Amino acid sequence: MAKFYPALDDGLAKFIDAQKIFFVASAPPDSGERVNVSPKGYSSFSVIDSKTVAYIDYPGSGNETARHIARGGMVTLMFCSFDRTPMILRLYCKGEAIPLEKAHDIAIGMKREIPPNARQIILLHIEEVMTSCGDGVPYFKYLGERKP
Repeated sequence: MAKFYPALDDGLAKFIDAQKIFFVASAPPDSGERVNVSPKGYSSFSVIDSKTVAYIDYPGSGNETARHIARGGMVTLMFCSFDRTPMILRLYCKGEAIPLEKAHDIAIGMKREIPPNARQIILLHIEEVMTSCGDGVPYFKYLGERKP
């Protein structure tokens, strides 16, 4: 059964921190264009506070999330557990694509160094949080990061 929250609490933030992968979905508003869904990793995600999260965005695709954000599109993040404690967590957000030359203060809030191969920071303002059971997600074993 789905549960909705206005913000992250400490338990949900810890769940996010334990995940090795998350998924980002975005689309421009009322355009009829496709929804873009991308997997993300590389320890790039940070919970800044209960209503704000951010991730370091790397090159590799067409930068559709930033383009959708610029057009006023919403962003949905999904985290799911692949271990023995099932859960799916979604963050429904409005976002900002922050150029690296303006990202210093955000990087401090993220408690992360910005690597030289980063493209930008995606800063997201949470409008709603949803959790669901995750019982249908299979178990997977984490083997490590790929070399970029």
